[in-house]
Amino acid sequence: MDTKIYRFYGIDMAVQLLRPGAKWEWTGGAGFTRWDDPRPKPSVQEVEETMEKIKAFEESINTVWLPEQIEELTGQQRQIEEAIGG
Repeated sequence: MDTKIYRFYGIDMAVQLLRPGAKWEWTGGAGFTRWDDPRPKPSVQEVEETMEKIKAFEESINTVWLPEQIEELTGQQRQIEEAIGG
């Protein structure tokens, strides 16, 4: 099955890797709208580059999903999209 499901790819994981434990909020298009951490916030470019590294890592792994796992995970994604109006 060619279905690729990214489990770690996202802004939250990228920021966690860059600044573990930081408290922050991100608004799409605006970037960080709150940064509550003594360390400097990463730039949008740093976050995007880290996300691409995460994606490349996940793509390098030959994950094999069961059909019911794919349905469960894609069903969860549909619920999230519906909840945020997407």
